[in-house]
Amino acid sequence: MCAVALAVLASCSATKYVPEGAYLLDEVRIRIDNKEVKPSELSLYVRQKPNAKWFSLMKMQLYVYNLSGRDSTRWINRTLRRMGDAPVIYDAEETERSREEIAKAVQNMGYMGATVDCVREVSRKKMKLTYQVTTGNPYIVQSLSYDIPDRKIWQYMQADTAGTYLSEGMCFDVNLLDMERQRITDNLLNRGYYKFNKDYITYTADTVRNTFLVDLTMHLAPYKAGRDMPSQPHRQYYIDKVGFITDYDVLQSSALSSIEVNDSIHFKGYPIYYKDELYLRPQVLIDNSRLTPGKLYDERDVQRTYSNFGRLQALKYTNIRFFETQRNDSALLSAYVMLTKNKQQSISLELEGTNSAGDLGAAASVSFQHRNLFHGSESFMIKLRGAYEAVSGLQGNYRDEDYTELGAEATINFPRFMFPFLSESFRHKIRAGTEFGLQYSYQFRPEFTRIVASANWSYKWGMQRKNAQHRIDLLDINYLYMPWISPDFEKLYLEQDENYILKYNYDDRLIVRTGYSYVYNSAGQALMNNTLMGNSYSFRFNIESAGNLLYALGKVTGMKKNEAGEYTLLNIPFAQYVKGDIDFAKNIVIDDRNSLAFHVGGGIVIPYGNATIVPLEKRYFSGGANSVRGWSVRDLGPGSFPGDNNFLNQTGDIKLDASIEYRTRLFWKFRGAAFIDAGNIWTLRDYVDQPGGKFDLKTFYKQIAVAYGIGVRLDLDFFVLRFDGGMKAINPARGAERYPIIHPKFKRDFAFHFAVGYPF
Repeated sequence: MCAVALAVLASCSATKYVPEGAYLLDEVRIRIDNKEVKPSELSLYVRQKPNAKWFSLMKMQLYVYNLSGRDSTRWINRTLRRMGDAPVIYDAEETERSREEIAKAVQNMGYMGATVDCVREVSRKKMKLTYQVTTGNPYIVQSLSYDIPDRKIWQYMQADTAGTYLSEGMCFDVNLLDMERQRITDNLLNRGYYKFNKDYITYTADTVRNTFLVDLTMHLAPYKAGRDMPSQPHRQYYIDKVGFITDYDVLQSSALSSIEVNDSIHFKGYPIYYKDELYLRPQVLIDNSRLTPGKLYDERDVQRTYSNFGRLQALKYTNIRFFETQRNDSALLSAYVMLTKNKQQSISLELEGTNSAGDLGAAASVSFQHRNLFHGSESFMIKLRGAYEAVSGLQGNYRDEDYTELGAEATINFPRFMFPFLSESFRHKIRAGTEFGLQYSYQFRPEFTRIVASANWSYKWGMQRKNAQHRIDLLDINYLYMPWISPDFEKLYLEQDENYILKYNYDDRLIVRTGYSYVYNSAGQALMNNTLMGNSYSFRFNIESAGNLLYALGKVTGMKKNEAGEYTLLNIPFAQYVKGDIDFAKNIVIDDRNSLAFHVGGGIVIPYGNATIVPLEKRYFSGGANSVRGWSVRDLGPGSFPGDNNFLNQTGDIKLDASIEYRTRLFWKFRGAAFIDAGNIWTLRDYVDQPGGKFDLKTFYKQIAVAYGIGVRLDLDFFVLRFDGGMKAINPARGAERYPIIHPKFKRDFAFHFAVGYPF
């Protein structure tokens, strides 16, 4: 069916709506006679580009547009034209502007004699356009000198030469010259020069006759308050006083006289103005400000202040205003941190539908959030959740009940590092947030009743960097309690020796863990959902361990053991393991509509000491929307194990995953993707109920599953709806039929996935 549709679209004339005497701009290329200059660096200057291609292959939107009839009053024709793209008609004026801009860009790279020619190839009503760039010889900086009459600024420049972009022998690149201006400006802004900008720095370049050599001189112009004002030396500004205005309305003028305040207090020398009541403790305002009276103006302090106040959920906006004052010969700045209050309390409701192997269900939760519980921007949240799901297909004498779950969760976040014996300077440097949480879940099924209770204490911080995040789970306690298990379920599944994995996960269990995770995203806080954001990569590392302190305590105190030889605390055995995960993803932009993304990751969890098995929630599974997409969730592995309809047996201790995905813009907010996934899970031990699942270094590569498929994504900016269809290509569980890519069967090999967000 797809092949027929493509044939129909391709048969439509691409030039159907190209007027007589005009040409469809079919292709644009940039060719350069110098390998040092990349075409990708110049493509930004092409003002007119041909119709976009899906997956860099088909001009599908042009074909859709050409399917429309000429009668624009018919709805079907209007719809097709909205979904498609009108043909791009060659424009000689736009081509000439592009040629001029490309030539200027190459000349700015140091090839001052560069020329650009336009080569046009016409076939019927289509045109292929080539910008032929001839760079010529580069101009080289022969000598570098400085004309800096301000001795103090010259001293700062001399002390900050390690990162300079300029050197004798460099190519005369205007872009590097401008980057050096900005680098010096940033340095001076951090040293009190509040009114400095890069326009005060200029260059003169003298070329040596009949050579490609340049004598380069940097100049510093004196400060001028206005065009007709006299010149004067650049001045360093000191912070005079710092004040806080806590009820600033962003819709009003930022002039101090127009801001409505009713009262004020002075706290540790800082004036604080407010309207009706002061909703933040004064110490919170001072702790988050990096502006210090008597200190030189530093742009970094300004940005850190913005960052610190931006972390406070009690605030919606932050604006910092400076007012210049003069005292004797000193240039001073009065700083006012103007804050806009956020909505302090909110209630939200969430609804969701579930489908577990055909059993339908629904869940709902209601949550209450207070963003300023103790007037220090502490965020408190409490959530109540309920779920119901029909249970069918059980074989045995069980309760005539469906699955029901009731849960409650409470968390409180403090925007500061709450730990004893830490110095104030250390707390300011890290700027960590502290989280305490409690969770409770009551699960009622025909086979058993289960209660899960947990508590956690953790820290998050970014060390003043937006692209790196750290998290320490200092203490995470989980208690699994099984108050009732059906006698039939226990006899059928738990009392058989080979089902010890199943039995382990249906015993009362205590997990006391600590962990650390690190996430680095080269794009900073930019949205990863936007595939056109530019080349970027991300790295994630996580390590955690459980049971070590309790095991040591058991050894020292002679703690009681159960029948399985496990130490118990209050007759409850505790888990002991170590787990590590690593993940790397990269996004490569091909052009403004296409990108290539790939991902590789793996993990291992090792039980030891007080345990021979890892708790279910800490084991790995494979398959699903974010794994090997030819398999349903928890449907792949371990190893060559084909599964036995027991999801507990399709878990493992080792996981490997790799994916490559070609992403393209389709139309409107729809995106498309073609992908290949590979991976599997394995066990560390040879379990009876998981035959073929043990990891073997010599043979594991033969058990790597491979899938391929396509997907459609609806990018709504704030979140992405994803629909992926995967087909099995290599199935390690099929034995002699392990290559379904050769003889695919749709019903057997296809898996459909719906998810929110990109897979990586």
